[in-house]
Amino acid sequence: MARRLSKSVQRQFDVLRRATRWPVWADLATRLGVAFLLIGIVVLVHWSDREGLQDLYDGHVSFLDVVYFTMISVTTTGFGDITPVSDRSRLMEAVIVTPIRIAVLFIFIGTAYQFVLKRTWEKWRMARIQAKLTDHIVVLGFGVSGSEAVKELIARGTDPASIVVIDQARGRINAAEHLGCNVLEGDASNDDTLIHIRIAQARSVLVSAGRDDTSILIVLTVRHLSPNVPISVVIRARDNELLARQAGANNVINPVSFTGLLLAGSAEGAHVADYMADLAGIAGRVQLVERPVSDAEIGRSLEQLVTGGRGLRIYRDGKPYGFWEEEAKQLQAGDHVVEVVRCTPRETNP
Repeated sequence: MARRLSKSVQRQFDVLRRATRWPVWADLATRLGVAFLLIGIVVLVHWSDREGLQDLYDGHVSFLDVVYFTMISVTTTGFGDITPVSDRSRLMEAVIVTPIRIAVLFIFIGTAYQFVLKRTWEKWRMARIQAKLTDHIVVLGFGVSGSEAVKELIARGTDPASIVVIDQARGRINAAEHLGCNVLEGDASNDDTLIHIRIAQARSVLVSAGRDDTSILIVLTVRHLSPNVPISVVIRARDNELLARQAGANNVINPVSFTGLLLAGSAEGAHVADYMADLAGIAGRVQLVERPVSDAEIGRSLEQLVTGGRGLRIYRDGKPYGFWEEEAKQLQAGDHVVEVVRCTPRETNP
């Protein structure tokens, strides 16, 4: 939800927040219960061997003395007023009590770290990460489509630190964290969850929840919280594509329809489907990209792009124009260009 914030040879992974299936009170109670159980065992050991203990105060070792001696022994305080004097008592102290004493200390130190130091540190670190979340890419759903999208973004040079993944499955969250992304285990259709990752400051949002109804609900929620952020959503049923657009999605991707296009293209030519797949990914020889027109390109035609790419289409005021149309002969400020560019060797062989 790493860093990504601090660069190192081996990336560390920040986690914005993780929902826990083990309540805090239950974790704390378990730790304390184990500690007191071990202390109780030491009390029984000392009581069973009380004849090997010597009380310098009154010469008599009572049960209260045993409890007292156990507590100061386990906490390694040791005042010397009660001591083991017999060989058997000293052997039990060394073989049984000392390992238990070490275990109890580890439990208390670990508990203090987990519930005080670590939580304070994590809270401060989360606040820093959230405060810096801006112009980031939010991926809502890390199934097959979502995970492939993240891998492709990283392959294209996107810093994993600028990607936030939300999913309800712990395994998927761990996989996204392993890639270096900020992660959050939670419900992407929940307002608080999206506010938590600063959806209003996001660069774009990719939605792939696995179910069309869930994806459309997520799109509605995102659009409600961030009216201007670009939203792309995966929809599997053609009937739901219009609903997704009405919910606020800018791009609706139907993997079934796209597969049909590839199949149809392959029927017309042996290499059409291959080239379309090449255009879509970073691993091929060419890449299809969309970008705003640069200042140096204003006034030029779509055939005179500074990148050297092949201009295919422009978008002006939300309307598409092909390279053969009059509008494409003179680029204007605010236009978006869709072009085919050559992949560099580094991109082709990441």
